[in-house]
Amino acid sequence: MASLDGAVREVLLFAATGLLIGGIDDLAVDLCFLLWRLKQGFAQEHAVDVSFPQPASMTMAVFVAAWHEAAVIGAMLATTAARLDDPACRIFVGVYPNDPETIAAAERAAEQDTRIRVIVGPRPGPTTKADCLNSLWSALCRDDAATGRQTEAIIIHDAEDVVHAAEWRVFRALLPHHAVVQLPVLPLIRCSWWVSGHYADEFAYAHGIHQPIRALLGAPVPLAGTGCAIRSATVVEIADACGGRPFDPTSLTEDYELGLRVSASGRGVCFARLRDPTDGSLIAVRAYFPDRFWAAARQKARWMMGIALAGWDRVGWGRPWAVADHWMRMRDRRAPIAIIVLTAAYAAILLMSVTAGVHWVTARPDGGRHLAGWLWWATVSLLVWRFAVRMACTASAYGWREGCWAAPRFLIGNAVALAASWIALHRYLQWLRGAAPVWDKTAHRFPNAETTR
Repeated sequence: MASLDGAVREVLLFAATGLLIGGIDDLAVDLCFLLWRLKQGFAQEHAVDVSFPQPASMTMAVFVAAWHEAAVIGAMLATTAARLDDPACRIFVGVYPNDPETIAAAERAAEQDTRIRVIVGPRPGPTTKADCLNSLWSALCRDDAATGRQTEAIIIHDAEDVVHAAEWRVFRALLPHHAVVQLPVLPLIRCSWWVSGHYADEFAYAHGIHQPIRALLGAPVPLAGTGCAIRSATVVEIADACGGRPFDPTSLTEDYELGLRVSASGRGVCFARLRDPTDGSLIAVRAYFPDRFWAAARQKARWMMGIALAGWDRVGWGRPWAVADHWMRMRDRRAPIAIIVLTAAYAAILLMSVTAGVHWVTARPDGGRHLAGWLWWATVSLLVWRFAVRMACTASAYGWREGCWAAPRFLIGNAVALAASWIALHRYLQWLRGAAPVWDKTAHRFPNAETTR
């Protein structure tokens, strides 16, 4: 029994120490945000027509990569075209020759709007999203050469996105001053207490606090892979440096790497959190995320592998003495360590329950306190703070009802992350053995666009 008590103490000490370090790391970001908002007077996000001058004309093209998206691509293209107020803007849809259902759905949408171009890639799918985007870039260059026009910026969206009607105005206003503009992402919630809801909590924090502070500190801002606009001149520079392919086809998280690359080159990445003056809605990308446990785990495994595992090998670190850059990259890559700490914490809770039961049955006294008082209270206090911040961020974006659901969804997010870690580790080992990355996508749904702005 003494050995079991000793094991409990060691596991609990390891978990508490890891949670303490992670909690202090999160607290530092939150305090930076609070200081910044105090300086701003806790003002709401600016309206685009107040913060920026009237947008000038700018020729843009929308890129949509689609693999097995027959269920959503037609509705997405119809909604995007209806909300696109620029008759000169074209929508390039990348599809694969071995995906006839998606090709047919995209071509039906193209018949309704001449701005939609369906581009069938040269290779059967799935490859990677980056490979599909490269095909769209090549098609855009050919189209510009044939028509004599010059596209000034590209906008990247996913096949399940509900675009905001005001996003074009934001891009036209900001792109003359920044190489890249990224809009927030607001996941739509299908069931408050289940898997889809925890995406809302995580993005509410990431795009409400973490990304704005990252930009404020001068650290590179990764892109979200959707809702981002890039000046064509920037894409050309990257393509020239990468053999003509601006998006790395061997990457599973080309958006993350592209944002870091653009930031490191000295060109500006703007995270634009603005509101529509007509109705006060946040100008953001809205979409349904996976609402099934294992679908969410597979998606997060791709993020974990692409950023925290393979991405670490591919991207490395920032410039020497760039403290904010190193700090944020370390936060990006702490997921594997956090999983180990989280596993230890749950194991400690289980072991404590077992030992407590054994001590009660045998009437033997416990071996003593498992943690020092200060460590216990510090860890608990940071956990309470984390819950409060998470709930406040969700409530700000979705209302207090969803904010209250954020607390129990925290446990669901932990369970998804634990499952995703094993999938990511398996894929990472395959990648180290030379396996080519493929687009492991999930099934999507498109909402009633009239209910979302």
